[in-house]
Amino acid sequence: MSSHNNGWRSAAVSTGTTIIAVRYDGGVVIGSDSRASMGGEYVSSRVINKVVQVHDKIFCCMSGSLADAQAVTNAAIHKLNFHSMQMGEPPLVQSAASIMREFCYKHRDELSAGFIVAGWDRKRGPQVFEVSLGGMVVEQEFTIGGSGSTYIYGYMDAKFKPGMTREQCLTFTTNAITLAMDRDNVSGGVVHLAVVTESGAERQLIPGNKLPVFSRVLLVNEYLGIQVRVVVRGNAFESFWRAQSTRRVVRRV
Repeated sequence: MSSHNNGWRSAAVSTGTTIIAVRYDGGVVIGSDSRASMGGEYVSSRVINKVVQVHDKIFCCMSGSLADAQAVTNAAIHKLNFHSMQMGEPPLVQSAASIMREFCYKHRDELSAGFIVAGWDRKRGPQVFEVSLGGMVVEQEFTIGGSGSTYIYGYMDAKFKPGMTREQCLTFTTNAITLAMDRDNVSGGVVHLAVVTESGAERQLIPGNKLPVFSRVLLVNEYLGIQVRVVVRGNAFESFWRAQSTRRVVRRV
């Protein structure tokens, strides 16, 4: 078989998402965008739910290769349920993170998936864990992941405050995901949220037309070389930028 027919085997795979989890006194807020893309160019789904319930009060968010992440999540759910039956009580959040870490580390050469595990348990209350690509587990007050996270580190560091309330965490998470979706071409769609407390879990979905609006001032070079200031608000930025990027720029000689 000719080598050019096998080019797809060695081609780089571009994946994208934005996932976040924040801990507050009494619970956790975990959220993500909903876009699934293939190769960073084709949007295969606009409304996939990346916030997965692995047990009654434990959730995880997926990033990386969707097939790998779903395979690890399904295996972890099965193993966590079996572990819970053996123990005769609900599992700990740290146990769920350790199970995912085990899968990610054992298959680190074959898998391309990272996770955020968050929830509430009777022993330590609300917890947030990051399970990295190679199988490292880190507990944090808040954590972010996915390609969209690179655009919002500054926002997260500036806006996060210890001791935030439930409503403040919901606003913080929604704003961060919205900003990432505005800038990352492989993050988008709607915002999926879950709030986990001692009393249980509550899911929320925020459609695109209900997301917060952020203003941005852009400098657009017109064909005469005049710089025009344009204010673009919220999700209109993406369509505006595509329209501008396809315009032909003519320079005066």
